[in-house]
Amino acid sequence: MPIDTHTRLCAVIGNPVEHSLSPAIHNAAFRAAGLNYVYTAFRVEDVGACLAGMRAMRGFRGLSITIPHKMTVMAHLDKIDLLAERVGSVNTIVNEDGELTGYTTDGPGTLRAFEEAGVSLDGRRVLFIGSGGAVRAVAFAVAELTRAQSITLIGRTPARVAAIVDDLAPRAAIPVEAADLTGQLEAAVADSDILIQGTPIGMHPNPGETPVPAELLESRHVCFDMVYRPGKTRFIQDAEARGCTTILGIEMLLNQAALQFEHWTGLTAPLEAMRAAALEALGET
Repeated sequence: MPIDTHTRLCAVIGNPVEHSLSPAIHNAAFRAAGLNYVYTAFRVEDVGACLAGMRAMRGFRGLSITIPHKMTVMAHLDKIDLLAERVGSVNTIVNEDGELTGYTTDGPGTLRAFEEAGVSLDGRRVLFIGSGGAVRAVAFAVAELTRAQSITLIGRTPARVAAIVDDLAPRAAIPVEAADLTGQLEAAVADSDILIQGTPIGMHPNPGETPVPAELLESRHVCFDMVYRPGKTRFIQDAEARGCTTILGIEMLLNQAALQFEHWTGLTAPLEAMRAAALEALGET
């Protein structure tokens, strides 16, 4: 599409952002949909000044927010979606005539990835491994948007795990518990149906590592890894070898981006075009 005075701008802001796949994914989506939009990346330190500029430029339609700005942007918004408010972070902003609204798509995007894989969380016991921001976002989505039976969070830093449990448990209609990665992993895996891996373990450049020993996995488990570099982590490879249903991290990335696209445009996202662009950018085509 030609860039002209009618072009709408979207971008990702963070520090750093040089590694981001978002420009490739979103520009492919805009081309596939025939939209006069363009998407770029900005390394930003002063979030308040950035959002003031966005508010002043009505053609600046949307932002993706990445580390370390997902919480700090919230103080500069006019409206915040209820789920994002409860999670305590925003990864998507929509500019509507100078009014900025914040959303979180990490959790809903992950649930969409499960849905596309034909996996229902209804009545299932969900185990989260990790205690970072993405785990928090997805855990809140599981608690509020599904009919899961229970949620357990396990990690190497008990205080961080406890913080998520303390925030989530009073709002959840299902049991939410904490466990210790060093001594309770085997029992936690045995008592769970869905395993959601949300730590950096297994990420490039250490692809041979996994937080879950292969012998703990059973074919009844559904295993999802948030890591998407490499495309198939050691955790996923072990799960496949044990006959588990698996969901790759790239599906979370794509589906949260698809929801961002839909917030900005009001159209259904061209997911296959986005997937092709992501895989090409990762060198996996």
